[in-house]
Amino acid sequence: MIRLRRRPVPPPAPEPGDVLAETAGLSVRLGAREVLSGVDVAVRAGELLALVGPNGAGKSTLLSVLAADLPPTSGAVRIHGRPASAWSAPELALRRSVLPQSASLSFPFTVEEVVRMGRAPWSSARPEDDDAAVAEAMAATEVTGFAARPFSALSGGERARVALARVLAQRAPLLMLDEPTAALDLRHQELVLRLCRERALAGDAVVVVLHDLGLAAAYATRVAVLRAGGVAADGPPDEVFSERLLSEVYDQPVEVLPHPRTGAVLVLPNRDG
Repeated sequence: MIRLRRRPVPPPAPEPGDVLAETAGLSVRLGAREVLSGVDVAVRAGELLALVGPNGAGKSTLLSVLAADLPPTSGAVRIHGRPASAWSAPELALRRSVLPQSASLSFPFTVEEVVRMGRAPWSSARPEDDDAAVAEAMAATEVTGFAARPFSALSGGERARVALARVLAQRAPLLMLDEPTAALDLRHQELVLRLCRERALAGDAVVVVLHDLGLAAAYATRVAVLRAGGVAADGPPDEVFSERLLSEVYDQPVEVLPHPRTGAVLVLPNRDG
């Protein structure tokens, strides 16, 4: 008897405030080191959540667990209301898209071919949307002009934008990005965060690992400040970003000031001492 594979069903559009990914009492141990301990965090539709904190605080590990790419040592992880382990890989691919810190390919794919890879989860669901999704993602990230170039021939910043285009083309309602601005110039850092904010305003849930506290303050709906594997604070940037907290977390004196024109939060290192 031939057993037919059940096609994964795309998720319904989330309602504002729906929790699309969350952890409860999360702990992760890698080797002898406990990287995360007792972490409770939620990613909601309509919000852009920035994970910030010093090197080694557990930001990328938390993102990997939220994406169901890394199993927890203990605690609960849920995606779209179900335990992360209950979803199959095809089902997950329709619900969340993930941008890792770096992208490398062994074969000479063109830029357009790389972006089109993001449509693979939809091959049996809505393939008629592929061309429009790919074109839209490439235009948004400004990579249309070199669609035919080999991915391997691109600069680091260009590769980062192409990798982001692949993730955007996937059109999952939960978008997870690990340091998406690290290789980008000033203009494209702003471009990426604007795209993230637009996705959140359109109703998706976006979680981004950032080192630039200014970008986090300018674009994030919420920030979770990680320190030594735990969440030191979680809330809107203008409430969470205080001189005392950030100076303690980063072990570096900082100043938190209002922008002279907009009043937005500015975070600067205090270089007086």
